[in-house]
Amino acid sequence: MAFDIILWLLSFGISMGLLSILFYQVICLSDLESDQLNAYETASKINSIMIPEFALQGALTAIFLLTWHWFMFLISVPVTYYNVKLYRNHKHLIDVTEIFRQLNTEKKYRFVKLGYYMILLVIVIIRLPPAARSFYMLSAHNPEIEGLDIRSSFLEF
Repeated sequence: MAFDIILWLLSFGISMGLLSILFYQVICLSDLESDQLNAYETASKINSIMIPEFALQGALTAIFLLTWHWFMFLISVPVTYYNVKLYRNHKHLIDVTEIFRQLNTEKKYRFVKLGYYMILLVIVIIRLPPAARSFYMLSAHNPEIEGLDIRSSFLEF
């Protein structure tokens, strides 16, 4: 049970990180559209955070798979697959010379992902209080439990 609350806290942190990365990308594209940034600055800022975004999404999906949270895993797999597909085809980076032509599609793509990460964050927030409550009830009724003991909950099947 202690592992469950750690899982949901970790998922909350990763979801907030993914949401902030995508929000930053949308802001950079909006600044480019309003001529506050040039194309090179925008492309370099967005390209520098693409790999960390993909790594966080992959880590979140792997965490859900390893902890047998199938519903959350199945929600996370399509975006992870799409990220892997973009990376393998070398289309994950924004080209400086094509950025103005692709600006509207890039913004739409980022807004769709932003909506997806918001839905994911809401689901994680909904799942966090029951995990905390079950951990509290477990520790309140069992005086032997003094803290977070990951070993005992990890070995339960």
